[in-house]
Amino acid sequence: MKMEVTELGPMKRALKIEVPADEVTQRFARAYVELNRQVTIPGFRPGKVPLALLEKRYAKTVEEDVIRALVPDFYEKAVRQAGIVPVHVEIPPLDRVKIKKNEPFTFTATVEIKPNIELRDYKAPSPISLKPDKRTVTDEQLDRGLEVLREQQARLEATPPGHTIADGDYIVLDLHGLLDGVPLEGTKKEGQLHKVGSHASVLGLEIDSHVGGKHEGDALEISQPYPAGHPDLRVAGKTVLFTLTIKSVKEKKLPALDDEFAKDCGPYNSLQEIKDRLREGMEQALKREIEDNYKDTIVKRLMDTHHFDLPETLVERELEAIIRQHLQQQQQQQRKGGATESPGTEDLTSLRQEHREEATRRVKVSLVLEAIAEKEGLTVTQDDFNSEIVRLASELKLPTADLVKMIKAGGQESIDDLRTRILVDKALDFVYRNAMIQG
Repeated sequence: MKMEVTELGPMKRALKIEVPADEVTQRFARAYVELNRQVTIPGFRPGKVPLALLEKRYAKTVEEDVIRALVPDFYEKAVRQAGIVPVHVEIPPLDRVKIKKNEPFTFTATVEIKPNIELRDYKAPSPISLKPDKRTVTDEQLDRGLEVLREQQARLEATPPGHTIADGDYIVLDLHGLLDGVPLEGTKKEGQLHKVGSHASVLGLEIDSHVGGKHEGDALEISQPYPAGHPDLRVAGKTVLFTLTIKSVKEKKLPALDDEFAKDCGPYNSLQEIKDRLREGMEQALKREIEDNYKDTIVKRLMDTHHFDLPETLVERELEAIIRQHLQQQQQQQRKGGATESPGTEDLTSLRQEHREEATRRVKVSLVLEAIAEKEGLTVTQDDFNSEIVRLASELKLPTADLVKMIKAGGQESIDDLRTRILVDKALDFVYRNAMIQG
C-alpha cells in the first residue's frame, strides 16, 4: 500500500491511499466466486456460470462491492501507518470512485485529527498547587440542620377558638366560582390546605389579603375580573364571583429537641446520637464540596496552561449535545406548564452562540485529560463502567436496566462517549491526588 499525507490545516489531513493491483485483482476474484454461488442463471448449474457472463451482467455491482470492502480496510491501515487519531473522516461517494481489475485503486480520505498536546505541569516534580480550604462544620450549621429536621417533624394542630388568622397560619378552605350565578367548571376546590403569607395562588386567586384577620368558619366573596384577551373565552372580559369558606385554622407546632424527638426521626436512641449522625453527614457533604472546588481549580489551571487548536467537529458535536439537553429540559418545563411550542430558527441560533464557549471549554478539558490518561496508562475497566451506570441510574432515579437500554439505543457512539467521560474523570482524580495543597 502506498500513502501520501497532505496537511490541509492544523487539524486536517488528506490521506491519498493506493491499493496495489494484485490486492484489487484478488478482491475481484473473491467477489465473483461469491456471486457465482448466489446467482441463478438458466442453463447453468449453481457455481458454474462463466466468468465472462458474470462480468457482463454484474460488473457494476461487483465493482461497488469491492470498493465497499477495500475502502474501510485500507483506510484503517493508512490511519495506523500515519500515526494519527481521527475524530472525523470524509470519504468520497462511491459513484465518484473508479476501480478496475488488475490496476491499482486510489482514493482519498480527508480526516480531522486530535491535536498533539504537549502536557504541562500536572504532577511531581511540578504538581498543581492549591490553596487550602480549611472550612469545617460549625455548631451554627449543625443547629440549622436540626431545625430542618424539626420542621420535617412538625405537626399542624388546631388553633384556640376565636383565633385571628395571621401570616404563618395554615387554613383549610373550600373555594367555588360562579359566573352569572351559575357554577363554573374548573373553579372548585375543597379541602385545600394553604399557608397564609406564602402568596401562593389558589385557582389563580391571591387570597392572603382576603383571609388575614378572619376566623374559622368565616365565608367571604371575592370578585375576580378577567381581561378581554384572556385565553379562556368563557371568562374573557367577565367577572367570576368566588366564594371562599374557611373550614379550619391550624398552626405549626415544632417538637422539642430531646431524645423522644430523635426516636421519631429514625433509628436513634438519643438526641446526641442524631447530632453525631447529622454532623457526620454534613462533614461528608462538605468534604465533597471542597474536593469539587479543588477539581474546578485544577480544570481552570489545565485550561490556562495548555494551548492548542481544537478539532471543530468535536466542538460542534459537544455543542449539539448541550443544545439537545437544553431543549429536552425546556420541553419538560413546557409540558408541565401546558405549552407545546418548539424553538424557532432564531432561538437555535441564539442557543448555539450562547453555549459555544462552554462546548469549546468542555472539549479542551476533555482532550487534555485524555492525554494525561494515555500518558499515565489509565483505562476504563468493566467495573468502572458498571459502577458509573449504577451511579447515573441512582442520580436519574431510573432502573439500571432502563438506563442500559437507553445507552445501547444510542449505538456505539453513546457507549464510547460514556467511556470517555469515565476516563476523563479518572484522569482528573489522578491530577487531584498528585496536586499539592499548601499549608
